[in-house]
Amino acid sequence: MIYLDYQATTSLAPEVFAAMEPWLKTGFANPHSAHAPGRAAAAAVEFARDQVAALLPPGGRVIFTSGATEAINLAIMGTGLPVSAPATEHAAVLDCVQHLGGIILPIDLRWGGGSCLATDGGASSILGQVASSSPSPLDLVERSPSPSQVDAALLAIMMVNNEIGTIQPIAGLAAAAHAQNKLFLCDAVQAFGRMPIPDGPDMIAISAHKIHGPKGIGALWVRDGVSLAPQMLGGGQEQGMRSGTLSPALCVGFGAAAKLAAERMETDAAHVSALWDRALAAFADWTINGATTGRYKGNLNIRREGVDAARLISECRDIAFSVGSACASGSGRPSHVLRAIGLTDAQAKSSIRLGFGRYTTAEEIDIAAEAINWAAEAML
Repeated sequence: MIYLDYQATTSLAPEVFAAMEPWLKTGFANPHSAHAPGRAAAAAVEFARDQVAALLPPGGRVIFTSGATEAINLAIMGTGLPVSAPATEHAAVLDCVQHLGGIILPIDLRWGGGSCLATDGGASSILGQVASSSPSPLDLVERSPSPSQVDAALLAIMMVNNEIGTIQPIAGLAAAAHAQNKLFLCDAVQAFGRMPIPDGPDMIAISAHKIHGPKGIGALWVRDGVSLAPQMLGGGQEQGMRSGTLSPALCVGFGAAAKLAAERMETDAAHVSALWDRALAAFADWTINGATTGRYKGNLNIRREGVDAARLISECRDIAFSVGSACASGSGRPSHVLRAIGLTDAQAKSSIRLGFGRYTTAEEIDIAAEAINWAAEAML
């Protein structure tokens, strides 16, 4: 099996497994217990917390969660503020936005010539059309309410789009939000460990299993001075923000994955860039969805007219790739991200997402491209 679905998840790094193993076998004590084994487990958790924090801006704290979805929920629900987000965000953000009621925050984002004005009548505005070219923060929140109209609000924008890989200028966007007295939440799930995270956001959501760490753990980084209301009650074990027993093994795994990502960031980036060039050449008859610059190169989202992407996945059973977010797989609906950048339903349903990274080989790209192209040609 050739695995090309790195945006959905990544394999557990051998170094991460080795770091976790003792805490699965003998270091099983509750890290919230006062006895010696508990204190040892607690120390391991705090060491891992420091390893994760090393890849994040200074001046904040890391709150461990069950994953990025919980981190995003804690950030959005925990602030209690009206929230706005582009239509290209992950469902974890959009579903929270849609769930909330209250003040409409119309925001005009002009990204690469594209305009997206929130016009929905809901409390939290989901922005519409987003250009597929590289974004610019210069005209952010032009039509947002002034601080005199709204004391504070929350703007949520991801750093690297999980479906098309577009990189947003987070530092500039955060500065523009702050100029209007808004807090800024960054979903950095697809960026963390793959590229430096810029200073600027007030909260940053991350996940372990996207960087060859274990599933079941993520974190929310919160800038000093930002207040949140806990969304899980029952003991307040994790800094009063999250009740429940932390898993030392998962925390240690997250820390080990973060440390490894920091050590390999430049090497991994160079490897991914080489794979991107190889894949582009192999899929010359396909059209790229999203930006070709200002993009994480481990994400290749492409389309070809006349291709049924869902059928293509079924035909290429020895290759793991996707039509978009794993959260929406099987729904039959076209990607909301591809629709937001202007693609028709037919174009979205003829699109595939190839994700590659640290353990992908050039030979695997060649074999996969040959098989996918052959199956696509058979449909035309």
